[in-house]
Amino acid sequence: MKTKNLLLITTIVVGLGSVLTSCSKKEGCTDITAENYNVDADKDDGSCVYPETTTPAGSNIITVTDGGSGTGTTTWTNDKVYLLDGFVFVNSGQTLTIEAGTIVKGKPGSGANASALIVAKGATINAVGTASQPIIFTFEADPLNGSVPLTTTGQWGGIIILGDAVLNTVPTTQNIEGIPTSEPRGAYGGFNDTDNSGILKYVSIRHGGTDIGAGNEINGLTLGGVGSGTTIEYIEVVANADDGIEFFGGTPNLKHILVSNVLDDSYDYDQGFRGKGQFWVAIENANSDRGGEHDGGTSPEDGTPYATPVIYNATYIGNGTSRAITFRDNAGGEYHNTVFHNFGKGIDIEDLASGEDSKARLDAGQLKLAGIILSNIGSNNIVDNNGIDLSGHASVSNISTTAAGISANNPVPGSSLGTGIASGDTWYDNVTYMGAFDGTNWAQGWTLTFP
Repeated sequence: MKTKNLLLITTIVVGLGSVLTSCSKKEGCTDITAENYNVDADKDDGSCVYPETTTPAGSNIITVTDGGSGTGTTTWTNDKVYLLDGFVFVNSGQTLTIEAGTIVKGKPGSGANASALIVAKGATINAVGTASQPIIFTFEADPLNGSVPLTTTGQWGGIIILGDAVLNTVPTTQNIEGIPTSEPRGAYGGFNDTDNSGILKYVSIRHGGTDIGAGNEINGLTLGGVGSGTTIEYIEVVANADDGIEFFGGTPNLKHILVSNVLDDSYDYDQGFRGKGQFWVAIENANSDRGGEHDGGTSPEDGTPYATPVIYNATYIGNGTSRAITFRDNAGGEYHNTVFHNFGKGIDIEDLASGEDSKARLDAGQLKLAGIILSNIGSNNIVDNNGIDLSGHASVSNISTTAAGISANNPVPGSSLGTGIASGDTWYDNVTYMGAFDGTNWAQGWTLTFP
C-alpha cells in the first residue's frame, strides 16, 4: 500500500535547562498521485493538480494494490472505477465479484511494474456482465469514448486465471510465465479437471500485453490449468501486444469468444489443453501472426495427456499473409463447421522423423479437420511442414474452398455457407451452420471491435 510521505519539521531549542519545541506546518500538495506533489508539505492546501486520467480525492476511482493479502473476498461495484497498480492477486480461498458494467483499469508499467489481475489456484472470480453492461478491462488513460485506435497495444497487462486441472508437464505443477518463481501464488496445474475458478461473462479485455521482461508480454487472457467447472462466455480480447488467449493445459470450455487486432496469435495452446470451444472468432490486422498456434507439450514435448480440444463453429479471418493454424509438438485437436478466410497460408501439421509429432496425432484420429471452409487462402491449404498435401487424409473430411463472402469489418456471411454437423455433446449449441455467425453478429454492441 502506498502511503503519503510526511515530513515533520521540528525545531528544538535547548537552553537554561529547558527544552522548547515548536512545530511549523508547510502547506502544499500532499497527495503522492498528483503532478505537483510536494514531499516537504505536511498540510494540504488544495493546490493539487492531477493528470487527466486521475481524479482528485472524493472521486469514484479506487486504486487496488497487493501487499500479499490479495483482494480479499469482496465485490467491485459499477459505481466505481478500479485501478490496478501492479500485480493484483485474488488469493486462494478468496472470491472476487465484479458487477455488470464495472470498469477496471491497469496502470502503465512493464517488468516488475506491470499491472495485471491474477486469479490464483483455489481462488474464484465471478465477473458477470451483460450485453448492455459489459465488464471492461483497459488501461488507465483510456477515455472509453472510442478514440483509442485498435492498433494501440501493450498499455497494461491482462487477466491470468490459474487452476488445478491436469497438465502434461513434468512436474505436474508449473509457475505461469511472467510471474517470478518465488511467488507461490503463480502456481497452476494439479489433478482436478473439473476445477471451478468461477465465471467470466460479457467481459471485454482491451489494449493489454505489456512487456513483463525479456520480450515476454502478457496475453490478453491467460488460462493456466483451468478446469471445466469454470464458465467463460462472451469474451472479447482486443488490441493485445501478445496472444489473445493462451491455454496452458487444463480443460476450460469457452463459448462466444472474439479475439481481434492482437500482435501475436489469436488462440495459442500448450501443455495438454483438452477443453471445448464454440463460436470462436479471430480477426487479424496487418501485424498479427497466426490464427492459432497449437502446441502439444513443452517439457516433455511428448507428454500426455495430449492436447485434444474440440472446437465447433469458428471463424478466423487473416490479414492476407499470415498462417491460419500450426499444429506441432504432438498437438492434436479438432475443428468442425469452421471458416478460415484470407490467410496467406492454410493449416500446417508438423511431421518429424521421430514420429512423435502432430502428424502422429492426425494418424491416430486425435487431430481432425471436418467441415472446413478454406476461403481465399494463398497456398498450402492443409500440409505438413515439408509442404506435403494432407487434404486427403482419413482424419480430414468435407473440405471446401468456397468464397465465404466475409471480411474483418463484417464477419457475418450474407448467405448460408453450407451445412455442418451437430456435435452430439450437450455442452455445444446444437447448430449445423458453418462458422461462428448465423445471420446476426452476437458481438455487436458490447465489444470495442463491433461497437
